[in-house]
Amino acid sequence: MQFPAWMKPAIYGVVVGGVATIVIGFSWGGWVTGGTARDMADTSAQNAKTDLVASLCVAKFEAAPDAQAELVKLKKIDSWDQGDFVAKGGWSKIAGVKDVSGIAGACANDLASLKQLPQPVAMHSAAKDAKKS
Repeated sequence: MQFPAWMKPAIYGVVVGGVATIVIGFSWGGWVTGGTARDMADTSAQNAKTDLVASLCVAKFEAAPDAQAELVKLKKIDSWDQGDFVAKGGWSKIAGVKDVSGIAGACANDLASLKQLPQPVAMHSAAKDAKKS
């Protein structure tokens, strides 16, 4: 069976267009393989866990009775040693949380970015009355 003369350039055009689409899609179009997508999702989940636990660490630090003095000490330490300071202070140890890397460093970064610790919020009188009963 013979194909018409126009068929050969059409087939070449389809093949070249398909290859060009794949090359452009993976290089500029943001396409990724399934393995890369899985790695990106795992990294994103790990970062979310670290951020969540770091916020708990900051809250634990802020609740400490000597928090303002400790914040001053933290800010005087070199940035690469601040995570160790937080870990040694015990603020990065959160009950029931295991296997989350980078907690102390993320907590130290969050704390170091504070200009001052937030002041405790005064309870509204209606909330005080409800709490008493």
